[in-house]
Amino acid sequence: MTINKKISDLRDLMKKNKIDAYIIPSTDAHQSEYIAEHWMARYWISGFLGSAGVVVVTQGFAGLWTDSRYFIQAENELKDSEIELVKLNVPHTPEYIEWISYKLKKDNTVGFSQDVFSVSAYRQMVSAFDDKGIHINSNIDLINEIWKNRPQIPINKILIHDIKFAGKTVDDKVLEVRKIMKKRDFDYHIISSLDDIAWLYNIRGNDIDYNPLAIAFAIISQNNNYLFIDEQKIDNKAKEFFKNNSITVYPYENITEFIKNIENSKTVLLSPEKTNVSIYKSIPKHCKIIESTNIVTQLKASKNKIEIKNIKETMVKDGVALVKFYIWLENNIGKIKITEYSIAEKLKEYRAEQEGFVGESFPSIVGYNENGAIIHYSANKESAKEIKAEGILLIDSGGQYLGGTTDITRTIALGEATEKQKRDFTLVLKGNINLSQAKFPSGTNGYQLDILARKALWDAGMNYGHGTGHGVGYFLNVHEGPQNIGIRPVNQSIMAGMVSSNEPGLYRENQYGIRIENLILAKQSHETEFGIFLEFETLTLFPIDINLIDKSILTKKEIKWINNYHKKVYDNLKTQLDSEEQKWLKNRIVSL
Repeated sequence: MTINKKISDLRDLMKKNKIDAYIIPSTDAHQSEYIAEHWMARYWISGFLGSAGVVVVTQGFAGLWTDSRYFIQAENELKDSEIELVKLNVPHTPEYIEWISYKLKKDNTVGFSQDVFSVSAYRQMVSAFDDKGIHINSNIDLINEIWKNRPQIPINKILIHDIKFAGKTVDDKVLEVRKIMKKRDFDYHIISSLDDIAWLYNIRGNDIDYNPLAIAFAIISQNNNYLFIDEQKIDNKAKEFFKNNSITVYPYENITEFIKNIENSKTVLLSPEKTNVSIYKSIPKHCKIIESTNIVTQLKASKNKIEIKNIKETMVKDGVALVKFYIWLENNIGKIKITEYSIAEKLKEYRAEQEGFVGESFPSIVGYNENGAIIHYSANKESAKEIKAEGILLIDSGGQYLGGTTDITRTIALGEATEKQKRDFTLVLKGNINLSQAKFPSGTNGYQLDILARKALWDAGMNYGHGTGHGVGYFLNVHEGPQNIGIRPVNQSIMAGMVSSNEPGLYRENQYGIRIENLILAKQSHETEFGIFLEFETLTLFPIDINLIDKSILTKKEIKWINNYHKKVYDNLKTQLDSEEQKWLKNRIVSL
């Protein structure tokens, strides 16, 4: 079935159900970034593969709203359909709501499935549409009626995350949650976000590509731990684990029925950004609802001592895999056919040799020359560009290990770099160094630090259209809140124990892209009469390409940072490498 035929069938159903505009988001019932195939309705209806975007269909128009990360990609993927690209000026701003408000008339109806919309998004629509006299039908899943052979919700077996990796028992974590609940007088805490559930109950899964998560809901009360999950996922070991940790298991689909039976006058805590409308509407009217970030989200954001220890060991493993991979690349480029697709497969092979490797943390972004300017570029086997011993190569990749999640971007010169390329690269590098060296008072938010990564580029009249840093989970989501570092104001301070990315970039359309990404750990630096100050420790262990550096625009402090960082890389990796690999690494970290 073509995209246009799917749109036509959807319009027929819209007429039948008196729906004037239908909205298809990118999310699932848990507001996840990466989702199982069952919920990939936006991809199914549009063919657009990006992780962020919303499709709106009316009788006369079909549009995809997405942000600047995906403009080039979306134009390519939509070109054979009637769906038009609508460019968002500000990432994650729901401008489709204003568009619908303007286009529809009084007494028209907007339809969507409330199972996949958050409470926050729903309220934005209610506020906008009520003012215009536009009605909402939030309980209508038209996609399900036309999507034949729709994939089922996954039923893969769950994995118990051993205490030697988790660092804390389920009892320890639940006790922390209950202490906060008791202090704030909460009776029930509804948790929909899969990463929070996985961390809290020390479980992982295989239901979503690149994210070791199990599809489930959880509820914590003052006396009980509940898990709503398909019982086919649970083997005898998991049953015993749940029994020993006093976790009561119910079928996944029983979540709303359970919530409907919560006693009146009880206080229920939930996150409006992470909870879908169906869950919210199930809460009895006489219950008091408190809306806040999930308690678990805050607790798991600051890694415990065991987690930090394991993350650092994981960074060594990832660094070793990268050394072996880049040696292979250097020895084979120009001798055998290498493409953007095959190179990603080879990198995965080297990571898979490392102990504790489970899988990739996201689809590798391998952009050669002009494809590097496509921020979230993903090469397929058929269209992947062949890589030659010239130009610039950007590789953004990561691994999921039992002891942590990695995410690294390196941009390398495959031939002689131009002065322009070196200048661009060095300005990006200055931003990465500047942020990595930051010292800041406790309570500082990520958006207050963002300028540190952009200043060198801004001074030169340049910029990049994505955030500078995202939170990273612990053998969980590679993109994980609550913190971020970017222009968009998020009222969440950077706290000790948080792991974030540091990834400024620069993209010249149809020429090349540059991004340098390390993971950084926030930790306490010092305390003065003005309070506690934090700083970052760079965790990622792999050298930066010195062949792309213009030393003349670096300060002495920046040069010292590069030399110290490269010494750290060598000292941490050398014992895991053979003599030839050590020699290769040493040749790439010559002092500037």
